[in-house]
Amino acid sequence: MSEESIRVLVVDDEPAIRRFLRASLAMHGYAVSEAVTGAEALQEVRISRPDVIILDIGLPDVSGVEVTRCLREWNSTPIIILSVRDDEAGKIAALDAGADDYLTKPFGTGELLARIRAALRRASKMESSPVFNVGELSVNLAEHLVRAGGEDVQLTATEWDLLKALVLHAGRVLTHRQLVQAVWGGAYYEDALHLLRVNISNLRRKLCHNPARPSYIITEPGVGYRLLAEVSASCDA
Repeated sequence: MSEESIRVLVVDDEPAIRRFLRASLAMHGYAVSEAVTGAEALQEVRISRPDVIILDIGLPDVSGVEVTRCLREWNSTPIIILSVRDDEAGKIAALDAGADDYLTKPFGTGELLARIRAALRRASKMESSPVFNVGELSVNLAEHLVRAGGEDVQLTATEWDLLKALVLHAGRVLTHRQLVQAVWGGAYYEDALHLLRVNISNLRRKLCHNPARPSYIITEPGVGYRLLAEVSASCDA
């Protein structure tokens, strides 16, 4: 898909933000449509069929969380949430509702474009592909094989379930609740949070020789974790 054919829906009630996004995206060849409210957004998705939705979390009629939840009932278009710095709870709620990523205001054009490209790559990637590769890490989902730095890695059943969840959503932020649900079923969320942190620490140690500088599993403070879909340096860099 060329950038010229990519349609982006911007949903924000601040005129200055819409002007900035429209100019920035148009400069790079994206076709931009706009909506100011949640109701307009739902209608515009049906009309313009965007490839990516950039959605502000605070809208004048309904929240971006509710818009995300409504969209996910019938639509799988990547959603990138825009949030203010102190709206961590809303950000988490939107991700739990099905958003793919988030940007914290203020943000730069380069970061925005990178998040859009990553969202599009995830959307277009063949889900049937059983092997995930990034840097020196290789995960074969079909054969339950993991290699890091050219060596086989032995994982516990819990570590494998956690890594599998991250691989299936590589590049996307997964909240603590989403990961607990995927691995432990979510029945004992508060108790499982400690187990989640312990298993993430163990995974980092096994996948990277320098766990103090994890290059694969990234912490999103207060939100959850992200498995990088690409790396620019080795673990020991």
